[in-house]
Amino acid sequence: MHTRHRLELIIERMAAPRACNILEASGLTGYTILPAISGFGGKTRWSRDTDMSASSDMVIIISIGADAQVQAALAELERLLGSHIGVLSIGEVKVLRPDRF
Repeated sequence: MHTRHRLELIIERMAAPRACNILEASGLTGYTILPAISGFGGKTRWSRDTDMSASSDMVIIISIGADAQVQAALAELERLLGSHIGVLSIGEVKVLRPDRF
């Protein structure tokens, strides 16, 4: 097993293309985007089913890579989160095929 870092970003769907561009420019070799169905944060509950506009839809972007790649993305992701709703978490994970990350 090999240690890599998992980046998980929950962000407004309209900002996802910019987030993905940041990940690619930082050398991360892949990511997955999933719909976020509902959540709770900042004392507010939200749900994709009840929101009036698709502009408030949230997605989850997951990427795994070496520490240097994740670190390279952080400043730009922080800047992006300065103007969009979102949460970023990073943690260590173990992978079987390190050459893929």
